[in-house]
Amino acid sequence: MNETRPTAPPLDGILDLHAFRPREVPDLVREYLHNCRRQGITQIRIIHGKGKGVQREIVHAILRQEPAVVAFRLANDRSGWGATLVDLYPPGQTLAQKPTEPKESHPATPVRPPLWYRLLQQIFVKKE
Repeated sequence: MNETRPTAPPLDGILDLHAFRPREVPDLVREYLHNCRRQGITQIRIIHGKGKGVQREIVHAILRQEPAVVAFRLANDRSGWGATLVDLYPPGQTLAQKPTEPKESHPATPVRPPLWYRLLQQIFVKKE
């Protein structure tokens, strides 16, 4: 009867999405970005995990549309492509206007996992 629900994450610039359901992620990421910006936190780390990349693509789609985002990139550290680093505009600065649809002249190229990971996938993942 007592279902344990994750509480709102603290505003420390690190958002770990492992405890949240996929349908909760879009609103959670947007709200976290806005609250961090209001508190003056302009460098964020979003931990989405490696997996098949579904959660990462959801997060990146949100970040592409969010006006408060200056830039984002995959973490280049021990977490590798399991986390995304986000730079936000500081509070009080005018936000950039983001297009509502991506331009067709520059299609987004999917981020590919490293070669070693793809090789392990081929070896250990069962084909359907």
